[in-house]
Amino acid sequence: MSSLSVYHVSSPDLPNKVLTHFDDIVATLAEQGVRFDRWQLAPRIVPGASQEEVIAACQEPLDRLMTERGYRALEVLSVAEHHPHEAELRAGLLDEQQQAQAAEWLFVAGRGLLNLHIDDYVYAVFCEKHDLISLPAGTAHWFDMGENPYLVAIRLFANAAGSAPRLTGSELARQFPGLDD
Repeated sequence: MSSLSVYHVSSPDLPNKVLTHFDDIVATLAEQGVRFDRWQLAPRIVPGASQEEVIAACQEPLDRLMTERGYRALEVLSVAEHHPHEAELRAGLLDEQQQAQAAEWLFVAGRGLLNLHIDDYVYAVFCEKHDLISLPAGTAHWFDMGENPYLVAIRLFANAAGSAPRLTGSELARQFPGLDD
């Protein structure tokens, strides 16, 4: 079940609120300009599947999403436990970063923790299969796939250049609980 924990940056060990009802998560994130939705995906994709396999299995909903929202580029993050590069992949996503363009994360399988740093708050969104979260351009964020990763997520961008992250240099992400905490 998806959830949202909202923290003040001064209290990373104690969330101000924890939400588990879909409508509450949607409303709280919408106040920050972040869209949260669910997309029913028919195919069963196993974490660790190749980018080509994931795209082929999700082609119809991906085409619809890309057409509706004007996206032209995507990246697939497909990682299962014992992936040969899991430590490097995880480390690269744990640093607070921003993208110049708006981006969407579509969770096809598994789970992950997407943290959004907006003003003086951190919105820790536990995402799982069928979750779709839209980040406005410039939203500071970090992602934790956990110590035993098991996920397939597709990130969508207006163009390939927009997917290049800019690290913020902030150490804030290190202070907050991770997926396995």
